[in-house]
Amino acid sequence: MHKYLPHTAKDIEEMLKVTGAKSLDDLFSSIPKSLKIDHYDLPSAKDDISLTGHMKNLSSLNKELKIFRGAGSYDVYTPSAVKALISRQEFLTSYTPYQPEVAQGTLQYIFEYQTMVCELTGMEVSNASMYDGSTSTAEAMFMAYAQTGQNKVLVSETLNPRTIEVIKTYARYRNIEVIIIPEKNGITDFDFIKSNSENTMGVIVQNPNYYGIIENYDGFSDVIHASKGLFIMVAEGQSLGILRTPASYGADIATGDLQSLGLPMSFGGAYLGYLATKMQYVRKMPGRICGVTTDVDGKRAFVLTLQAREQHIRRAKANSNICSNQSLMALSATIYLSLMGKQGLKAVCEDSMNGAHYLYQKLLETKKFDIVYDQPFYKEFVLKAKFDIAKFNDYLLEADILGPLPLEHNKALFAVTEKRTKADIDLLVEKVVNFK
Repeated sequence: MHKYLPHTAKDIEEMLKVTGAKSLDDLFSSIPKSLKIDHYDLPSAKDDISLTGHMKNLSSLNKELKIFRGAGSYDVYTPSAVKALISRQEFLTSYTPYQPEVAQGTLQYIFEYQTMVCELTGMEVSNASMYDGSTSTAEAMFMAYAQTGQNKVLVSETLNPRTIEVIKTYARYRNIEVIIIPEKNGITDFDFIKSNSENTMGVIVQNPNYYGIIENYDGFSDVIHASKGLFIMVAEGQSLGILRTPASYGADIATGDLQSLGLPMSFGGAYLGYLATKMQYVRKMPGRICGVTTDVDGKRAFVLTLQAREQHIRRAKANSNICSNQSLMALSATIYLSLMGKQGLKAVCEDSMNGAHYLYQKLLETKKFDIVYDQPFYKEFVLKAKFDIAKFNDYLLEADILGPLPLEHNKALFAVTEKRTKADIDLLVEKVVNFK
């Protein structure tokens, strides 16, 4: 018997019939041809020295860029201690802590992670990490659906478009109607919520929003709760070191991505999502929660307190079918926060924010950009260019700079992280001045 139990020709034929595809290649037809590799001359074997040289040659094709683009993935600093500690084999190769008596270390750092997420968000309870911010937000929607029984959700247009796409994908298979709250001058239209919150499971907003704007959500929770809905706020991890917490706005569920807490971009992952809520909704949370207790000898011990996963309970009763808590990423963020401390995290936030505001002013001084949103922002902002932004980005790449994210109508979304020095920013501004 083949150790991987592959599908037979008949199995494949039956599956293709159900999906409506004519061949296996049809299943990948949505992938652009430009991303497909027709062939790769991979030798059957290489000796160690040759293989090492081959891999070095491949890695040399990568460029180290000065990055001024964010939109959910940020070029942040990872302390050397984080890299060293998470590469230890007991962390790097560990799996789900099914047996608490032999997994105390894993359970403890997950417990510490949950505690830090609660401190950052102001919420009462956190689960043991999620895949990323987009899926954790979609899971928060499912929580609201389970709690209220309503099948409509209001989602702000100022959320990251990728997150909105994931929300819609999740909603489709639960027959949930996603109603988009229009933006007004770059922020969520509160009047729309006041007029449309009845008979909905609640509202999902983001702070800072997709345009980098710091939105003020005072009063939102009163309106949403009056309609018996839940207030869900998406908040990017690093920003929580300096901005108001979701709990301070009366949010019921806080979600988001923690990639900015020292996790490298890594060509798109693995990232780290979080989900925190009030204690009254704890039994609607997906995943599991680690807790602390005492053993038979009265010593402190860590356990899996709540396990609402299909691997632990009946599939039909599970809140979610998420099967891994990506705890290596949670450990990385936990070590990062432990090293930084409150003051260190605040300093990183201030470096990012000050750098972004410095760039913003310098770009306006060139007279080659117009203001789009006259709103407070954290480390990202939108300007409208008086030249072709796509050609400008090509021009920047020649100088090993990844420029802003192009938006519609020649607008551009800039981002500045703690890694961008004043010299980096001045170089970008110089390129703007010299661009014809």
